[in-house]
Amino acid sequence: MNKITAAITAVGGYVPDYVLTNQELEKLVDTTNDWILTRTGISERRILKGEGKGTSDLCVPVALEICKKRGISPEEIDLLIVATVTPDMTFPATANVVTDKIGAKNAFGFDISAACSGFLYALDTGARFIESGRYQKVMIIGADKMSSIIDYTDRTTCIIFGDGAGGVLLEPNTEGYGIIDSILKSDGHGREYLHMKAGGSVKPATLETVNAREHYVYQEGKMVFKYAVSNMAEAARDVMQRNKLTADDIAWLVPHQANKRIIASTSQYIEVPEEKVMMNIHRYGNTTAGTIPLCLWDYEKKLKKGDNIMMAAFGGGFTWGANYIRWAYDGDQYGK
Repeated sequence: MNKITAAITAVGGYVPDYVLTNQELEKLVDTTNDWILTRTGISERRILKGEGKGTSDLCVPVALEICKKRGISPEEIDLLIVATVTPDMTFPATANVVTDKIGAKNAFGFDISAACSGFLYALDTGARFIESGRYQKVMIIGADKMSSIIDYTDRTTCIIFGDGAGGVLLEPNTEGYGIIDSILKSDGHGREYLHMKAGGSVKPATLETVNAREHYVYQEGKMVFKYAVSNMAEAARDVMQRNKLTADDIAWLVPHQANKRIIASTSQYIEVPEEKVMMNIHRYGNTTAGTIPLCLWDYEKKLKKGDNIMMAAFGGGFTWGANYIRWAYDGDQYGK
């Protein structure tokens, strides 16, 4: 019997309609369009508006698009994993909310919290369920409503983040396509440089924590940049070396969309040329767990069966990693 691998068989994505431009941010904080573009490469980002709207509302269109592409009912989904740091509620899991909203009555679900690396963690986890032979259809969604935890008086963070979601369907494959290898890492000392100060069990919400604006993202940009550049690149290099891949073998590098300079440093380190690097940070900003699947969604029509895809990410915690995938279908088979 041939080895079962978990192949991506469809991709979906969703970004809200509201566009927050650099020009609008100039009115909120002391910054300029030129400064934002130079430092981050971001021109605009999407924001989910509307009372009572949460991360699950970003996930639902993704899940339904994937089902439509594959011609399946939500009831055929065995498992849904949502990677997010902005769940609808502390509990239940956002994945459970999404399964209810789309009618995935036969699926179990759970969330993974690994910040910007969350999609890679969830993808690798979902692959194991497929490889076990017990599950046929596992959906992975990376989604974050970052606007819910961003301080729009803090010019160091509000320029970076946006809202969005992307996802994939994993199905069994016995032809050698799918998720081939992964390296996933974490180092908890990094929490000092990128975290939310209050809202957890160590520092529950109080009037004082709210007034102190401690329920927003806190980031020391220089330290995060330093670790992101080295760790993303090294993880991608190590996966390539372990699988005897050169830059010529890589069809696409799919890096986490945190900062254009980090993306450029990663591609240069593993010698993958710019034309083979997926990038949409200028349109969406950093959507945290949503960035990598949103890249796949935007570039899906360019993907060919057999393409070697290298994904790399770095996030708060610290978390980081890289995944090597052999693409399982010609992306232009689906209309978008």
